Amino acid sequence: MRKRRTYDVYIMSLSRTLYTGVTNNLERRIAEHKERRLGSFTARYNIDRLVYFEEFNDINQAISRESEIKQMARRTKIALIESTTEEWRDLTAE
Repeated sequence: MRKRRTYDVYIMSLSRTLYTGVTNNLERRIAEHKERRLGSFTARYNIDRLVYFEEFNDINQAISRESEIKQMARRTKIALIESTTEEWRDLTAE
């Protein structure tokens, strides 16, 4: 039987600069951010701390949630992050 694919919406941060993304392989994607291979916003601002993520079984739900988070006010995003890690610690260490 084939393993069911999952999708993750995630927020990364450094000094409270935020980046929100979606991926089908969270471990690989976070490694790409940490290695700064992407030449993107996260590489430019040295954003490498995973501070929040949610898992979905449907890509459309994940994309919808990513869009919803991106449209949130900054204070709402901060409350979302602090609902899981008040210290903003890197969740990849766990």
